[in-house]
Amino acid sequence: MCGIVAAAARREVSEILLEGLRRLEYRGYDSAGMALLDNEHNLLLHKRLGKVAELETAQQLQPFLGCIGIAHTRWATHGEPSAVNAHPHISGQRLALVHNGIIENHEQLRGELQSAGYTFHSATDSEVIVHLLHQQLAGGGKDLATAMRTAVARLEGAYAIAAIDTAHPDTVVAARRGSPLVVGVGIGENFLASDQLALRQVTDRFIYLEEGDLVQLTPSSVRVFDLEDREQRREMTRINDVVESAELGGFSHFMLKEIHEQPRALAATFNAGGNEDVTDRAFGAAAGALFDQVERIQIVACGTSFHAGMVARYWLEELAGVACQVEVASEFRYRSRVAQPGTLLLTISQSGETADTLAALRNVAPGEFIGSLAITNVASSSLVRESDLVFLTRAGPEIGVASTKAFTTQLVALLMLTLVLGRRRGLGEEKAQELLNALRQLPDYVQQTLELDDAIRALSEEFIPRYHALFLGRGIQYPIAMEGALKLKEISYIHAEAYPAGELKHGPLALVDDEMPVVAVAPGDDLLEKLKSNLEEVRSRGGELFVFADRNAGLHSDARVTVMNMPHCPEVVKPIVYTVALQLLSYHVAVQKGTDVDKPRNLAKSVTVE
Repeated sequence: MCGIVAAAARREVSEILLEGLRRLEYRGYDSAGMALLDNEHNLLLHKRLGKVAELETAQQLQPFLGCIGIAHTRWATHGEPSAVNAHPHISGQRLALVHNGIIENHEQLRGELQSAGYTFHSATDSEVIVHLLHQQLAGGGKDLATAMRTAVARLEGAYAIAAIDTAHPDTVVAARRGSPLVVGVGIGENFLASDQLALRQVTDRFIYLEEGDLVQLTPSSVRVFDLEDREQRREMTRINDVVESAELGGFSHFMLKEIHEQPRALAATFNAGGNEDVTDRAFGAAAGALFDQVERIQIVACGTSFHAGMVARYWLEELAGVACQVEVASEFRYRSRVAQPGTLLLTISQSGETADTLAALRNVAPGEFIGSLAITNVASSSLVRESDLVFLTRAGPEIGVASTKAFTTQLVALLMLTLVLGRRRGLGEEKAQELLNALRQLPDYVQQTLELDDAIRALSEEFIPRYHALFLGRGIQYPIAMEGALKLKEISYIHAEAYPAGELKHGPLALVDDEMPVVAVAPGDDLLEKLKSNLEEVRSRGGELFVFADRNAGLHSDARVTVMNMPHCPEVVKPIVYTVALQLLSYHVAVQKGTDVDKPRNLAKSVTVE
């Protein structure tokens, strides 16, 4: 969501801060700002509504230069998008501060600070922090780090904070709780960001701050303090891999590029498990002992990752014989639960920093689960550091806000988990080899689907004048219908909902008329005949059907029914293959409707606030 970049250097850093913000644009934001301390220790501030380009223009028209600075892209939570509500926030013309997260007791703190004489200029919860910090420094006798520790002790909620002070002109101080921060280590310069991607142009050495850490940066030093204010030595990680290109590479949008990268990403994720076979060790050295205890699985996730969990439930129960429950993290974390013996907690998150999913992991009762397994795409994430077992997908950087390859690689990881657990519970070797062969051939099936791009683009034209759509699925294809509806609403702004096809007559059928397109994801198994009956219910009421079906399923286009013939492939991987077709449909609808495909309105890539 919001992005933070900070620098303490012996060289001018304004362009480093701007470049960091550019690299964080994929996260979603509505305004941007930058504060610097110049050579005379004056506080200089630019804030603009809109894209980082607006901030760049302001900097070109009135260049602000300095060696110490902070910058921010804001995704509005408290207060409308505006230049006034943009970060950094200042206090007393002395302090500037940026903040990711939500301060839950901001109203109480605002009242106290107003009574103490502080004037608020924004409607944000973040402004209370900079005034709290100023209040701690105003009495004298405290350095910036001590004042920050005292100020954040008053905060309830989640935060990643960075601040600069004219009275400490060589220092950036930052703190984190519930929102990620990473330190970039240089030579004669040090940096801070909410995502290491923002700093890859200046360093390949990183320190990942832990929950409750406070850090003090100068050009020559990095000092980290824990919750008890004890100085700590945090491990430094060197990133030696080649940075994947953030260029479009001939594609019109990052989303389209990432859709087409899926064959490679799926193969890389499968190969991470061993390629020729998939064993316990794909999930960690201790996985074997923990998997021996598994009797059931509780999956917790949000958004697209929740849909991946719903698909996994079908696989785990049918193929592995493992009971499985799937729950939205924001609900799971707040309800009372009955512990079930032998339950493994499985969290799924593209970023590994999803606030509700992390909170679900952190808030479980002692002994409630036998252990935790995380499936994520980011090796440096909090979810990885705090879970017992980890499987890292190999999606690579995903810039488009609407998830594509991160979702399908999650499904590959979940099918691999099904195979490993199934072998413990009687899954025959012949069936295991069928699953392995399907996974090996999956990139080819997806490539065949990508070759339907022109046909899907033509089909998408039917959705341009529409304002609503229904998606239907049966069995394991129901969560894929949900994912298809989510993609369409995310990037085209068409209201779309998904239902199990058998539920049509229990309410949704009332919506069907000649203005309501109905997209159906057809299974190729014994549920196909059931789905055909559901489709007849739609057609008989004047609805227009768009059916994605196996080319061997025997479905044909006719009046008010358009069939998209999908590649013939094993049933077990059809959810992944059909997802790609629905991604292309949503993409082409959005392009023709003229929306911002990569950065849809009101959405953020990594949801790090509640």
